[in-house]
Amino acid sequence: MSLARMASLVALVGACGVQAHDVRPNTVRIVETAQGVYSVAWKVPASLPVDSLPYPTLPEDCASGQAPTWRATGGAYLGQQTYRCANGLAGRTVGIAYPGINPSLRTIYTVALGNGAEHIRILGPDDGEWVIPATPEPFAVALEYTWHGVVHIWIGIDHLLFVACLMFIARTPRRLLLTITGFTVAHSITLALSALDVVRVPTPPVEATIALSVVFLAWEIARDKPDSLTQRLPVVVSVAFGLLHGFGFATVLREVGLPSTELPIALLFFNVGVEIGQILFVLALFAGYALLRVLARWRWAGAREPDRMRLAAPASYVIGTVASFWMIERVVGFWG
Repeated sequence: MSLARMASLVALVGACGVQAHDVRPNTVRIVETAQGVYSVAWKVPASLPVDSLPYPTLPEDCASGQAPTWRATGGAYLGQQTYRCANGLAGRTVGIAYPGINPSLRTIYTVALGNGAEHIRILGPDDGEWVIPATPEPFAVALEYTWHGVVHIWIGIDHLLFVACLMFIARTPRRLLLTITGFTVAHSITLALSALDVVRVPTPPVEATIALSVVFLAWEIARDKPDSLTQRLPVVVSVAFGLLHGFGFATVLREVGLPSTELPIALLFFNVGVEIGQILFVLALFAGYALLRVLARWRWAGAREPDRMRLAAPASYVIGTVASFWMIERVVGFWG
């Protein structure tokens, strides 16, 4: 496979990444404020048409004396409504409904009951309803937050491109292990501090700087200077930027919410899910590279096998271009 073809392939993936980055899930949070009284708040991505905004559904005996209120903020629509449910919500069915067709969005559903129990469920695009457990389920919280961590890292294309850049810079398996471990430890620290409100950093600058971190690594790969700090000590760069990426992970986790009764479990397993997703991504890249070598050996017998570092230059240009677009877009969004 020529470098030009490889660049085209990476460009296609990068273009998909630009779209995937903007696919934010719906979030619904129901809080029992008094016995039988529930405050329902939901967030919908602003990319949806106004006449297609989804709304939460509750059991038939739940009544609201007011129409839902909507407001637009930060690239999303926020809805709020109060319900009275004669028979409560424990063990009963809630969901989300669309006036039209669901544009393949997931919904993160959180319910906090008056007895202190909190439940979370991630509804896929084809899942419109969920039965709230009648009793607390600690293992369910662990599974849901693990799955949410995996899903988040896989739709967070900027984080994945950063990891891909680290693989090109690390070069050897030993250096890659140290570099990825440093990134993991660093973002785990800031994820915990931010999610627990020990440290608060504004989201827009964090998102813009995360894009800038990808641009920086792409530039380092393209210029290929062995004596640069990034090339000599990639773990230093991965730790420094890992602290930044942790704030980005925490932004999503705060939107979902942490159940007060199972807070350590939720925080731990969200981070576990992020790491599982990250490891799967690294393995997928290695598998793709191995497959490329096999295909090249079969297609061009006797030809030189593709070198991973020969792919670094075209990949860095594409990744840098995509990340630059994100950075400019996010900076412009400061005044949006």
